[in-house]
Amino acid sequence: MPRRTLLAPLLAVLLLAACAGPPASTPSAVPEPAPASPVGSAAAGDALSGIDVVFLSTMVGHSERTLEIVRLARDRARDGSLRTLAAAIEATEADELAAMRGWLPTAGPGASAGGHHHAGHGDDAALDRLRAASDADVDEVLREVLADHQRAAADLARAQVDVGRSEQVRDLALRIERSRTAEVELLTGPPTARR
Repeated sequence: MPRRTLLAPLLAVLLLAACAGPPASTPSAVPEPAPASPVGSAAAGDALSGIDVVFLSTMVGHSERTLEIVRLARDRARDGSLRTLAAAIEATEADELAAMRGWLPTAGPGASAGGHHHAGHGDDAALDRLRAASDADVDEVLREVLADHQRAAADLARAQVDVGRSEQVRDLALRIERSRTAEVELLTGPPTARR
């Protein structure tokens, strides 16, 4: 299924959740993440709304899939700059994933730190393509698969910046939008710029 086909319903869910307001249970304040977290500390009373929970849950699943993509091909990639980028993506998203998983339980019993399941999405075929890529083609396939995946993350994060209620979650969304956009530029730039 094309990325745009999946993105429209998800953005609709994000917008509906924003209109619905906070979840039925009374959310508690977002906890302060560990000092190593790229997200920073939470302001007192910065509670998670329904829209924030939907975004975090979706991004948990998305980051889990990103790590799967990167780990699947990182040792096969031939281009040193691509291996370096994959390692940076892995480190960044592992940190973000830990922070998001830590925040979700604070939203109450309805929130899930397990994330949005990616099985059955359009990127399942992309993963199969990456698995089947020959050693000669793995760099090109990894670039394409990862660029599409990170572009979707940037789109989701951009939507959250506009509708999110929690300042901390909006800050995370802004960081995700900027980093994923930069990654896409690195992955899709001209071959001479990739060296």
